[in-house]
Amino acid sequence: MLGKFKLSERYMRLAIKEAKKNIKLMDGGPFGACIVKENKVLSVCRNTVLSSDATAHAEINAIRSASKAIGSFDLSGAVIYSTTEPCPMCFSAIHWAKIGQIVYGTGISDAKKIGFNELPISLATMKKSGKSQIKVYQKFLYDECKQLFIEWSKQDKKQLY
Repeated sequence: MLGKFKLSERYMRLAIKEAKKNIKLMDGGPFGACIVKENKVLSVCRNTVLSSDATAHAEINAIRSASKAIGSFDLSGAVIYSTTEPCPMCFSAIHWAKIGQIVYGTGISDAKKIGFNELPISLATMKKSGKSQIKVYQKFLYDECKQLFIEWSKQDKKQLY
């Protein structure tokens, strides 16, 4: 428990379960995200970049889905659970959607180590330079999130981007 906010294994495991789909489907990397507001799941999405949209990261897909579900871009009061630290594009979208908290498992450096073309700009750097008020909780269920990379790396049909 961190202040009034309690990290939820349930919500991160929804993101992990969604990310596991790509280990079989291979329409994106092994990434998942879940957006929750007031203990209600608004969206659970995976990365679908390989289906022809470079912006279709799990977090972007989850923001689009959650916004559609509530009929607004404003996701104030929501929490996003992401299996991996959001990239600069995703962090910006999270900021613009007014999501107040990010909970993630593995880091950008972990994704980069297995070959993803990540920009080495951490959330901490973006948060500091943008004077962002978003609360960030890192390495949540890290080992389970890292297992996604291990399983994905063993696949013959994987495609790095």
